Amino acid sequence: MSVADRIPGVSQFGSVDPAPPEARGDVAQWKATLLDESSPMFQRMRSVFSLRNSGTDEGCLALCEAFSADSALLRHELAYVLGQMQNSAALPSLIERLSDPDEHLMVRHEAAEALGAIGNMDAKPALEQFLEDENPEVAESCEVALDLLNWCASPQWEDTKW
Repeated sequence: MSVADRIPGVSQFGSVDPAPPEARGDVAQWKATLLDESSPMFQRMRSVFSLRNSGTDEGCLALCEAFSADSALLRHELAYVLGQMQNSAALPSLIERLSDPDEHLMVRHEAAEALGAIGNMDAKPALEQFLEDENPEVAESCEVALDLLNWCASPQWEDTKW
């Protein structure tokens, strides 16, 4: 039995989401709500988790498109769920967020951690580039992400039972 089966409100990813995913709809509807700056934040967050739960490349790319949102909180949540999805289609958008010195610190930090969680070694050069970032939160997140990438590439990863 997984954590999600034992605790009400826990997602299939083992997290308690700040808004429940929509019970109905499709990627196009959720994307439209997510990108609508006039929609209430709660509804936009519901769309984030619906898109994540879709598990599709289309849902992943819709989440990436929403990095244009005005809200740093929403952009942070986007990076977090992209890490949960572990879809390599998100790498370019996450690298762009990490690399943008004008991006909010919490978004850059979460983008770095998501890059590690995805487990694709293509993220390694970007993470190495920001190991000495002036913001310790970013630098330390890159260090953790690189350690995770290296662990995922090791024989220990194959022996791990979640």
